[in-house]
Amino acid sequence: MKTALVCGAGGFIGSHLVRHLKDQGFWVRGIDLKYPAYEQTHADEFILGDLRQQAISERIIDRRFDEVYQLAADMGGAGYIFTGNHDADIMYNSAIINLNIASACLRHRVGRVFYSSSACIYPAYNQDDPDNPDCAEASAYPAAPDSEYGWEKLFSERLFLAYGRNYGMHSRIARYHNVFGPLGTWDGGKEKAPAAICRKVAAARDGGEIEIWGDGLQTRSFLYIDECIEGSIRFMRSDFEGPLNIGSDEMVSINQLVDMVCDIAGKRLHKRHIPGPTGVRGRNSDNRLIEEKIGWRPSAGLRAGLEKTYDWIERQLMRDAA
Repeated sequence: MKTALVCGAGGFIGSHLVRHLKDQGFWVRGIDLKYPAYEQTHADEFILGDLRQQAISERIIDRRFDEVYQLAADMGGAGYIFTGNHDADIMYNSAIINLNIASACLRHRVGRVFYSSSACIYPAYNQDDPDNPDCAEASAYPAAPDSEYGWEKLFSERLFLAYGRNYGMHSRIARYHNVFGPLGTWDGGKEKAPAAICRKVAAARDGGEIEIWGDGLQTRSFLYIDECIEGSIRFMRSDFEGPLNIGSDEMVSINQLVDMVCDIAGKRLHKRHIPGPTGVRGRNSDNRLIEEKIGWRPSAGLRAGLEKTYDWIERQLMRDAA
């Protein structure tokens, strides 16, 4: 039986990934600071532990796993990443986790290591035009991410690639673009835009208002969780090392995203634009390379994923209000 380790298995993407690997017949070990928030873990073994501690990394990587997925990181939405208040913690926590994981994977000669980087590594100067951002993989340099979160992700990309060049470790570097869906963080300040908007719309009365940070003209693309998992696994088992975008290229403005969620909810809400962190003006996944290298690209539309996500978040609100 093939074996897999999922670091960050208590998180949104990690918990979905564990379930998919189990469906494929893998024996799966998960590791995180916490269990999944909204369902029981599907892992064969789940270890509560802090990967910033080298001893924990050595404990969980105790064999030659066929596949190791390194998703563990200190992260969150714009309200966490872009205020500047958490920069030191974000950089230290994530960097030390990746250093520990890379070292332990090398020691046990694991089959392959998947590292989840981020679209936040792309230079701010390529994302000033909300209608025409440049997020092709080759555009990452000269480097100029707009956040310390992005700088740390770029450092860790180079870390895993260097382990490949110097020590022969087989890595796959994926740059995720705004993954969303059920079972993800939807309140508390670390949620991403789709979840935050779904929550605000679900909580608002018809005819009320919704607050939006900035003018709402900033653009993004959003990838539904099932397609994120499919793309990640396909990439992991391909012959291409990366880096590789894993994201949707269906770009919308935040105002358009709000309109779409309101339509799903059957509500008419007034948009009130307020000061707040907005990140770059435009970001969209360039999917030419993923089509070329692994012959795949996301196929589901944004609305279909939003419908499932809105329904799930609405049920969470109703449960909490009961």
